[in-house]
Amino acid sequence: MSSALLVMDVQQAIVDIADDGSGYLTRLRRAIDGARAAGIPVIYVVIALRPGFPEVGTRNKALAAIAQAGLYVEGAAGTEIHPDVAPRPGDVVVTKRRASAFSGSDLDVVLRARGIDSLVLTGIATSAVVLSTVCQANDLDFGLTVLSDACLDTDPEVHQVLVERLFPQWADVVAVDAWVETIAPE
Repeated sequence: MSSALLVMDVQQAIVDIADDGSGYLTRLRRAIDGARAAGIPVIYVVIALRPGFPEVGTRNKALAAIAQAGLYVEGAAGTEIHPDVAPRPGDVVVTKRRASAFSGSDLDVVLRARGIDSLVLTGIATSAVVLSTVCQANDLDFGLTVLSDACLDTDPEVHQVLVERLFPQWADVVAVDAWVETIAPE
């Protein structure tokens, strides 16, 4: 299997809302560095909506609330990937328009072009981009690993239920340190 590490929605404004002071960005950086050392591509996924929000329908409560608050407009302050985990030149950055990394993006095309059939998921929020991407990637027959402590949610209880009860039905769920040990070059 050929894997890629997805770093999803770790954008400045999202980190500002969700970071709980637990060292999340340090753990995520360890996963990114471990993937790079093992030759695993790191692909960044960001949410960015067009000015005026033409892609947001009124029936999508979450996106309608985001649009009403004027958040995540392409190029606006706060939409950039957090500098502590920023991409390197040449890294792929995929822009999505919905919760799932696949929705409204060319992620599937990028993955298939590279022969990637297994994904390692990280991101903010566990109950949004990670959950939506797990469901869609499972339906697309990708092998899945979720790095439990490289996902973060504003509701710790929801995060815990997802990584302990729901995600294990579709994915291997492991901590960053355990995953990095398994991929480390000899």
